[in-house]
Amino acid sequence: MASSSSTPGAPPARQIPEPVHRRRWAILSTLMLSLLIVVLDNSILNVAMKTIATPAPLGLGATQSELEWAINSYTLVFAGLLFTAGLLGDRVGRKKTLLFGLAVFGAGSVLAGVSGSPAELITFRALMGLGGAFVMPSTLAILMNVFEREEQPRAIGIWAGGVGLAIAVGPIAGGLLLAHFWWGSVFMINAPVVVVSLIAMVILVPDSKDPGPGRLDPLGVLLSVVGLVLLVYGIIKGGQLADFTDPQVVGTIAGGLAVLVVFVLHQKHSDHPSIDISYFRSPAFSAAIAAIALVFFALMGVAFFTVFYIQSVRGYTPLQAGMLFLPLAAAQTIFAPRARLAVDQYGARAVCTFSMFVVATTMSGMLLLDTDTPIWVLEALFFLQGAGMAHIMPPATVAVMQALPREKAGSGSALNNVFRQVGGTLGVAVLGSLLSTSYRDRMQDILDRLPGVPPAARHAAGESIEATHGLAERMGFADRMGPAGRSLTAVADEAFIHAMHITALGSAAVALLGLVVAAAFLPGKTASAPQPAEPQEERKAGAER
Repeated sequence: MASSSSTPGAPPARQIPEPVHRRRWAILSTLMLSLLIVVLDNSILNVAMKTIATPAPLGLGATQSELEWAINSYTLVFAGLLFTAGLLGDRVGRKKTLLFGLAVFGAGSVLAGVSGSPAELITFRALMGLGGAFVMPSTLAILMNVFEREEQPRAIGIWAGGVGLAIAVGPIAGGLLLAHFWWGSVFMINAPVVVVSLIAMVILVPDSKDPGPGRLDPLGVLLSVVGLVLLVYGIIKGGQLADFTDPQVVGTIAGGLAVLVVFVLHQKHSDHPSIDISYFRSPAFSAAIAAIALVFFALMGVAFFTVFYIQSVRGYTPLQAGMLFLPLAAAQTIFAPRARLAVDQYGARAVCTFSMFVVATTMSGMLLLDTDTPIWVLEALFFLQGAGMAHIMPPATVAVMQALPREKAGSGSALNNVFRQVGGTLGVAVLGSLLSTSYRDRMQDILDRLPGVPPAARHAAGESIEATHGLAERMGFADRMGPAGRSLTAVADEAFIHAMHITALGSAAVALLGLVVAAAFLPGKTASAPQPAEPQEERKAGAER
């Protein structure tokens, strides 16, 4: 190991080899291309949900719960395998795992694009999640190993800004594709991007790995996957049944929580854990992880219902809906690379606390939206929301990644991404269930009074606004000039607005919780930069000596 001594006042010795250092920005661009397709795919799916919910041949006729599972099947597999993917990257090489992940993601995308049923789509989205689990931690881990420590905040800011770019490109690309091709094209578009990314990775990206990796933890991975699936399935089932006290729902949620408790206990006593629980003893580290999870919990739930507000209630096309998401994405793209400047000036605590307040305020601002609210109100809320998020994700990610040793970058990246994805998954599940339950409560009496409609059809129509509109069309009420059509669709729109307002308040409450966490535990301006944590196995060895 090289000596850390240096002449007083001299710059720190460079740890990155000179050939890698010279091409670091080209490497970052290549990493962002792989990041782009993973994030872009989910933002495209948000725009395509309404089309996929449309009956064949235009769509798959997916129900609200099937749409949620099209998202959750991806994120659950992603989150469950991130631990293993990060450890494999540290062990066998991050470039190798990145190339593998890209290839699997591309194959899953092609299969998802030719799905013939919602069940097939959910299955192939899970395969895409497997690929994504190997892509996301590898990109951030490689970034940490090609940039010097003082440049890492800037590089991570640009990396986080890439998420905003993907959010911008995704809905617009999805809208263009849906305007000219079938719904499956939103997945097929990934294939050529994957091919270009694979070629660029082979040429530019260096490989790196942990010189002293530990053993894998298959039991820990299994426990985490089972626990998350049970928990989120129970929450979604509660929304479907409109009853979270149902024994099946309570039992599933309780079982998921119990498995996750066993997972934590296993990690604490294992000599080769998937995740070193002791890292969470650092308040700043834990607060950064919590901030990432909470902000994505709030954001993903809002993104889920705003798609239906824009397209179903306001009547915009998928392409127009994609354009309307531009302010949210533009704000993230503009401000994320510059977030480090605000942190340098005011400190991570002040920046993240104020930004959480901005996010909570914009979530509450959704209460201003009605069936005829000027659309610029939504655009202003999106821009401010994106600006707030852009000042949360980079400093929180820097706090997580710089708190761990460089050789554990794969594990650190997995931690960062798993909490982000789990937060987003639970946001869609919890807030999606809240939206569905609130909508059904408002619509059920009206649907029950419809003449000549079987009980099963009435129940299905109460699951979502799209299902209600579909029932109106099947009953011959599609002509909105007719009194029956105006009555049913108008009531459905009003019921959705009511449910959306309740869900927005839930999102605001989650953001306020994030504000409290940031204010209480993130480091202030005068705090020193987080030092890499000492891995559990090294602490044990030191104690034995």
